[in-house]
Amino acid sequence: MTEPQARIAVIGGSGFYEMEGIGGLEEVRPDTPFGPPSDSIVIGTLDGERVAFLPRHGRGHRLLPAEVPSRANIYALKLLGVEVVIGVSAVGSLHEDYAPLHLVVPDQLIDCTRGRPGTFFGGGLVAHISFADPFCPVLRRSLVAAAREAGATVHDGGTYVVIEGPAFSTRAESRLYRSWGAHVIGMTALPEARLAREAEMCYATLAIVTDYDVWHPREADVTAELVIANLRQGVSLAQAAVRRAVGRLPRQRACPCAEALRDALITPFHLVPDETKERLRPILGRHLTGGGGGG
Repeated sequence: MTEPQARIAVIGGSGFYEMEGIGGLEEVRPDTPFGPPSDSIVIGTLDGERVAFLPRHGRGHRLLPAEVPSRANIYALKLLGVEVVIGVSAVGSLHEDYAPLHLVVPDQLIDCTRGRPGTFFGGGLVAHISFADPFCPVLRRSLVAAAREAGATVHDGGTYVVIEGPAFSTRAESRLYRSWGAHVIGMTALPEARLAREAEMCYATLAIVTDYDVWHPREADVTAELVIANLRQGVSLAQAAVRRAVGRLPRQRACPCAEALRDALITPFHLVPDETKERLRPILGRHLTGGGGGG
């Protein structure tokens, strides 16, 4: 594993690192057994912390949501020593009070994606992580407080329904998701959040509301043009929130995320193929050297 180069990472749009107070920028692109990450990772110093910035869709927004190589992205960040991941994304609102240009720090997810590779495991090693609370509670609190300090209208909690895309919802789908009690809708939080948990990283989403999807009787239907226009307005607030959050994060983690694999690994390691153990060595870390695995 390469020497740690960053403790905190931000997965978001290209150029998100172009914010006040960041310096010492360098680019890296680690190799992974799951292919290359979405793009080069930019590492810079922010508030005394080395922070890695990864453009989720590649520079120039070249990747569809279903094409984002989430396993490679999370694995590459793990190689860099990342422990905390902030996922910044655009979402549509499914709730009247979650208005465009508001920020949301969700606390729950509903997975409506199809066929995206969603686990590092398999190949002779079975693991079942706990995912009842998909976002790190400590990171969530830091993001909410930081967003408020930045002057944003921020919603603490909410259910994020993740759809496959790339098309936006039909009206019937939008009404269905509202009936489920979901608050926002997007295409990118999964499998990213689940993979981060498998990698024992703290993960939370900072979502920028760009539209009301297609359910609202008095608001314009969502379009790519509307999303991009409102996203450009909301990015500066999200940057300010991230900048403040970096300074709030504790140096030592005391959340369950850091021990996510402790009771999740089922297969005894002596039965796991050597190739699988080697491929997952950065993910398994001390569990592999400690002789973990179930029975």
